[in-house]
Amino acid sequence: MVGAILMATSFSFAQFIVSRIVVGLGTGGIIATVSVWQSELSKAESRGEHVSAFGIFCGLGLVLALWIDFGFSYYSGSISWRFPFAFEIVLSVIVMTFIFTLPESPRWLIKMNRVEEARDIIGLLYNVDAHDDEVQKEIRDIQSALELAGTVSLKALFRMGPQRTFHRVVLAACVQIFLQMTGVNAITYYASSIYESDLHFDATLSRILAAASQFAIILGSCLCSWTVDRFGRRKLMLFSSSSMAVCMACLTGLVSNPNDSGALKAAVFFLYLYYVVYTVGFLGIPFLYASEIAPAHLRAAVCGISTAVSWLFNFLVAEVTPVAFTDIGYQYFIVYAALNAAFVPIIFLFFPETAGRSLEELDEIFAASKSIFDPVRVARSLPRRHLDEFLRQEGQTVIQVEPKGSSSGDGDGEGVQHVENPENVDPRATEKGEV
Repeated sequence: MVGAILMATSFSFAQFIVSRIVVGLGTGGIIATVSVWQSELSKAESRGEHVSAFGIFCGLGLVLALWIDFGFSYYSGSISWRFPFAFEIVLSVIVMTFIFTLPESPRWLIKMNRVEEARDIIGLLYNVDAHDDEVQKEIRDIQSALELAGTVSLKALFRMGPQRTFHRVVLAACVQIFLQMTGVNAITYYASSIYESDLHFDATLSRILAAASQFAIILGSCLCSWTVDRFGRRKLMLFSSSSMAVCMACLTGLVSNPNDSGALKAAVFFLYLYYVVYTVGFLGIPFLYASEIAPAHLRAAVCGISTAVSWLFNFLVAEVTPVAFTDIGYQYFIVYAALNAAFVPIIFLFFPETAGRSLEELDEIFAASKSIFDPVRVARSLPRRHLDEFLRQEGQTVIQVEPKGSSSGDGDGEGVQHVENPENVDPRATEKGEV
């Protein structure tokens, strides 16, 4: 909101640059935080649907922004650009009003030893009593994941450790790189210029086509929300990458002859189709995927890094694209056709499926992997089970530690768990039912 106020009231280039920096920091923080929060508050079977709904609202926002810009392009004076920026203030106020009504992540609460609050939220999430067995198992899994992860340290981001943390950071960053290198922002940022310069439509029609194309994002987001938990993340990303490669290849061929009006009109179809297939696999899923594969104790940090990488490559694409269109014209689309085709084998070989798995089960998948090729195989073969069951099978034992100030010794799951090799466990703990 502060950034929007600064932009709408800018009277110098320096003020405008500062306002853009403020907006960028706020936007990056929201994107990195919301995907984590949504993932940690969603049930495994519907997590993809909830997080990928981000794309629907993103599409609605783009449609609203582009049509407001189009309408105010007919005004003269500073209102033509001040009002679109000022309109952001209204949306920011609405969001800020409702933030205080949102529940906290139960995983964060358990990490902060606020287990009772987490218990109530998990009970509401599963629509059961807060002391139901399902809630107890969920709390034990979260505690086990936190204990298995060890001490929270930023250095841990660059170490493998028992949960292959660095491996997961690389996957989270790569999926965001793929998002930017699909070429979507090369088209979106310069859509009007593409329609006018490469497809040879007049200026007004070019702006209308650019604004209308964002409806394709809403359609694709709805398809993604409906399919992401049914078919899985991998299949949608594979479908999207291969389809975008085809769209870019067709687009290159169609615009190669500027004198063929029929081919240029067909190119519009492939641009719109490109938006649909891009959104199905790459608008919301990279943010969802990064939050899913990140270990519990470093989820916010991993998502922050992946989002920063996304914006870095966004900047790269934005800077390179005008030069590329000037130097090689429509042949620039071939670059993105090749990149999208290259993503297919990489996703197939290295990105495990996360659909239908709890966040703690994903910790289990990486804990059972020994190389970069293992997670895909392990995810295919590993049965559904709770993390504490996996630890027991691997020769580790989860000991329930009572919360400070408690003397009941009833092991009700309110403490922090400790993971040990069974040889180091005091037999008396087993007799007391603490193991």
